[in-house]
Amino acid sequence: MNKQAIYDDLKKRILTLELEPGVALDEARLSEHYRISRTPLREILRGLSGEGCVDIINNRGAYVSSMSHKVLRDFFVTAPMIYAAIGRLAAQYAKPSQILEMREIQEKFRAAIDAGATAEMIYWNQCFHALMGEMADNPYLKPSYDRLLIDHARISQTFYRPRDSQMAERMYSALNHHDQMITAIEAGDSKTMVELIVEHWELSRDLVEYFVKPDPLAYDMAAANS
Repeated sequence: MNKQAIYDDLKKRILTLELEPGVALDEARLSEHYRISRTPLREILRGLSGEGCVDIINNRGAYVSSMSHKVLRDFFVTAPMIYAAIGRLAAQYAKPSQILEMREIQEKFRAAIDAGATAEMIYWNQCFHALMGEMADNPYLKPSYDRLLIDHARISQTFYRPRDSQMAERMYSALNHHDQMITAIEAGDSKTMVELIVEHWELSRDLVEYFVKPDPLAYDMAAANS
C-alpha cells in the first residue's frame, strides 16, 4: 500500500471505531501491518493528527482522539452552527472540479446504501461533507469542521443496530439531501444550501440519537417479585 492508501485505511478504521477512541497506536505493529517504515508512518500519523483523528503526545506516542462527555456535549452545541456556515460558503466558492468530485463521491455513497455496507456508508458520507469543507476554503472554520465530521462519524457507530426498514428510509432521505445540496452548490444558492443543511442536521441528529440510545434491558417482573 502507498502512503495515501495507508492514510485512508487508518482514517476509515478510526471513523468506524475499529480503532477505538483513546487507544494507543503502536508504531511497531502498524509498521508491520502496513509494511512501512517508521518515518513515513509518523508522517501519516501527523497528517491524521492535523485532521483531529489522532492525538500525538510528546514522549508517549500517538493515540486515537478521545470522546469524552464534554466532547459529546460540545459536539451537539457546535455542529449546527459550523455546518451551516460551511454550507453557505461552499455554495459561494465551490469550483467545478470539486462539484464533479462531489458527484462521484455521492454515487459511492449511494452504492454503499444500496448494498447496506455500513462502514462504506459512513466513510463516503464523511468524504462528501469533508469535500464541502474544502469548497468553503475557510482557514478559521475548516479545522473545527473536520473534527466535527470525525466525531459525527464515530458517534454514529455507538450502539449500532442492524439496518431495518426505518433506518433504510432515513439513509435514503440523507442521500436525497445530498443530491439537493449538489444542485444548490452548483447554482451558487447559499440560502437554499443553509436550509438544506439545517434539515440535514435535524435528520442527522435524529439518526445519532437512534444510534447512541441503546435498547432498554429486558425487565422480568416475575423474577423481580420472586
